[in-house]
Amino acid sequence: MPSGFGRLWTAQTISSLGDGVSHAALPLLALTLTRDPMALAVVTAAGTLPWLIFGVLGGALVDRWDRRRTMWVVDAARAVLLAIPAAAAALDVLSIALLAAVAFLLGLGGLFFDTAATAYLPDLLGRDPAFLERANSRLRAAQTAMSGFAGPPAGSALLALGRAVPLLADAVSFILSALLVRSLPAMPRPVPEARESLLRQARVGASYVFRDRLLLGLALRPAVGNIAFLAVETVLALFAHDRLGIDTYGFGLLLTAEATGGLLGAGIASYLGRRLGTGTALTCTAAVEGLAILGLAAAPNPYVAGLALAVCGAGMGATMVLGPSLRQAIVPAHLMGRVTSTSRMLAMCAAPVGAFLGGWLATTYDIRTPLYAAAVLLLAMTAVTASMTSNRRVEAALRAATPAGSRDYPASKDPAQERAPDLL
Repeated sequence: MPSGFGRLWTAQTISSLGDGVSHAALPLLALTLTRDPMALAVVTAAGTLPWLIFGVLGGALVDRWDRRRTMWVVDAARAVLLAIPAAAAALDVLSIALLAAVAFLLGLGGLFFDTAATAYLPDLLGRDPAFLERANSRLRAAQTAMSGFAGPPAGSALLALGRAVPLLADAVSFILSALLVRSLPAMPRPVPEARESLLRQARVGASYVFRDRLLLGLALRPAVGNIAFLAVETVLALFAHDRLGIDTYGFGLLLTAEATGGLLGAGIASYLGRRLGTGTALTCTAAVEGLAILGLAAAPNPYVAGLALAVCGAGMGATMVLGPSLRQAIVPAHLMGRVTSTSRMLAMCAAPVGAFLGGWLATTYDIRTPLYAAAVLLLAMTAVTASMTSNRRVEAALRAATPAGSRDYPASKDPAQERAPDLL
C-alpha cells in the first residue's frame, strides 16, 4: 500500500477502540444516574442527531477545508471535550444533560472526521480502485474488531475502576489518533469553486447523488438496508428470548456471530469484486443479506439463528467495503465530502423509520413479522438497484474517472453533468 496508509489505519484503529470504549461506557454511565428509559434514549439518540441536522452542510464544509487538518483538529477537540465529563464524574456532578451534550458533540466530531477521512483516502491512494478496496477492507475490519469486539468489554472493565476512567481512555485514543493523522502527507486541496453560499454548495452535492443512477443506487442500499436492519434490531432481543430461548449471555454470543461474519465479509470483499465484478458483487451481497434475514426469521434454534446472522454480517461487511470504495474512485475530489455526507445522511435518517416499523409490526402482528418484512424489503431493494449498480455502469463510471477525466472542473460547469451518460 502507498506510504502513509499504515499511519491512517493505525490512527483509525486506535480511535475505533476508543469509540468502542465510550459506546459501552456512556450508556452505563447514564444508567448510574437514572433508570428512566426516555432519559437513557436521549443520551443514545443525541449521538445520531448531528448527521440528521448537519449532514449535507458538514460535507460542504469539509469540501472547503483541508481534509488532513480537519481530521487531526477534530480528534484533538474530542479529546479535550471528553475531559469535561471525566472531570464531572470525578467531582460527582455528572448529569444526563451533560452526557447528552457530550454525545451530541462527539457525534458532530464524528461527522466531520469520517467525512474528511473518506474524502482524504482516495487522494492518499491515487484514486486507484484496487488500493481503495484493499484499504477499506482493512479499515472496516479494524473498526469492527475494535469497536465491536475489544472496545465494549474494555469500556465495561474500565468503568469498574472509576466513572472517569473510560472517558479518559477514549480521550487518550483521540490524542494518539490526532498525532498520527498530523504526520500524514499533505494533499493538494481541490480547485475551489466560485464563491457560493454554503447552502447552495450543499444542494449541488445532494443533486449530484440524486441525478446519478450509480451513486443513487449506492446510496439507496444502506438507506433501505438501515430500515430493514433497524426493524430487526428493535425486536431481536425479544425474538431471541421468546422464540429461541436465548438468555442474556447467549444473546451476546448471537451478536458476536454477526460481528464475526462482518470481519469475514470485509476480508473477502476485494476477492468478490475481482471475481464477480463490483456491480454483481454488490447485488449478490445485498441478496445474501435478505436471504439471511429470511433464514433468521424461520430459524428453529439458536444455532441456525447464529449462522444466519453471521451470513448477514458477512454480506454487510462486504457491501460496506465495496460501496464506499467505488464511490471514492468515481466522485471528483471537490465533491467527495458532500457526496459522502449526503449518502450517510440518507442512511441515518432511515434508521428511526426502521426502528418504528419493527416495533409497530411486532405489536400489531407477531414478533417474527418485522424479520419477514425486513427480508422482503432487502430483496426488493436488491431487485430495484441491480441495474443501477450493474457491472456495465460501474465500468463506465471508472473509465470516466481516469486521472484526466476526474480532475476538478471549473466552478462554472454544473458538476451534476460531469458524467452525463449515468444521469437519470
